Amino acid sequence: MKEPGLDNRYRDKDRPKAGEIHQKRGDTLNKNLPRPIPGFSPRAKLETMRKETGKTSVEAVRRAAKSRR
Repeated sequence: MKEPGLDNRYRDKDRPKAGEIHQKRGDTLNKNLPRPIPGFSPRAKLETMRKETGKTSVEAVRRAAKSRR
Protein backbone atom coordinates (compact mmCIF):
# COMPACT_ATOMS: atom_id res chain seq x y z
CA MET A 1 0.00 0.00 0.00
CA LYS A 2 1.33 3.42 -0.90
CA GLU A 3 0.26 6.87 0.30
CA PRO A 4 1.25 10.32 -0.99
CA GLY A 5 4.31 11.73 0.73
CA LEU A 6 6.82 14.51 0.34
CA ASP A 7 6.55 16.37 -3.02
CA ASN A 8 3.83 13.95 -4.22
CA ARG A 9 6.28 11.03 -4.01
CA TYR A 10 5.19 7.86 -2.28
CA ARG A 11 6.45 6.00 0.75
CA ASP A 12 6.49 2.27 0.17
CA LYS A 13 4.91 0.44 3.10
CA ASP A 14 5.78 -3.03 1.84
CA ARG A 15 9.01 -4.77 2.83
CA PRO A 16 11.98 -4.71 2.09
CA LYS A 17 11.95 -0.95 1.41
CA ALA A 18 9.30 0.11 3.92
CA GLY A 19 9.27 3.84 4.59
CA GLU A 20 11.74 4.85 1.89
CA ILE A 21 10.85 7.76 -0.41
CA HIS A 22 11.29 7.06 -4.10
CA GLN A 23 13.91 9.35 -5.62
CA LYS A 24 13.71 11.03 -9.01
CA ARG A 25 15.30 8.91 -11.75
CA GLY A 26 18.94 9.66 -12.53
CA ASP A 27 18.40 9.89 -16.28
CA THR A 28 16.04 12.87 -15.89
CA LEU A 29 17.32 15.91 -17.76
CA ASN A 30 17.66 19.23 -15.96
CA LYS A 31 15.28 20.90 -18.43
CA ASN A 32 12.56 18.36 -17.54
CA LEU A 33 12.62 19.03 -13.80
CA PRO A 34 9.70 21.09 -12.43
CA ARG A 35 12.22 23.84 -11.59
CA PRO A 36 15.49 23.39 -13.53
CA ILE A 37 18.63 23.71 -11.42
CA PRO A 38 20.64 26.83 -12.31
CA GLY A 39 24.34 26.35 -12.87
CA PHE A 40 23.90 23.17 -14.92
CA SER A 41 23.20 22.70 -18.60
CA PRO A 42 19.56 22.02 -19.54
CA ARG A 43 20.78 18.72 -21.02
CA ALA A 44 22.65 17.65 -17.87
CA LYS A 45 21.35 14.43 -16.33
CA LEU A 46 20.30 14.35 -12.69
CA GLU A 47 22.79 11.54 -11.99
CA THR A 48 25.63 13.78 -13.26
CA MET A 49 24.47 16.67 -11.07
CA ARG A 50 24.28 14.29 -8.08
CA LYS A 51 27.87 13.11 -8.68
CA GLU A 52 29.22 16.66 -9.02
CA THR A 53 27.52 17.93 -5.85
CA GLY A 54 27.68 14.74 -3.79
CA LYS A 55 23.97 15.05 -2.88
CA THR A 56 21.07 12.72 -3.65
CA SER A 57 17.79 14.63 -3.42
CA VAL A 58 16.84 17.22 -6.03
CA GLU A 59 16.49 19.95 -3.39
CA ALA A 60 19.89 19.11 -1.87
CA VAL A 61 21.46 19.27 -5.34
CA ARG A 62 19.75 22.63 -5.90
CA ARG A 63 21.13 24.04 -2.61
CA ALA A 64 24.63 22.69 -3.34
CA ALA A 65 24.60 24.14 -6.87
CA LYS A 66 23.53 27.51 -5.48
CA SER A 67 26.36 27.58 -2.95
CA ARG A 68 29.07 26.51 -5.42
CA ARG A 69 28.57 29.52 -7.72
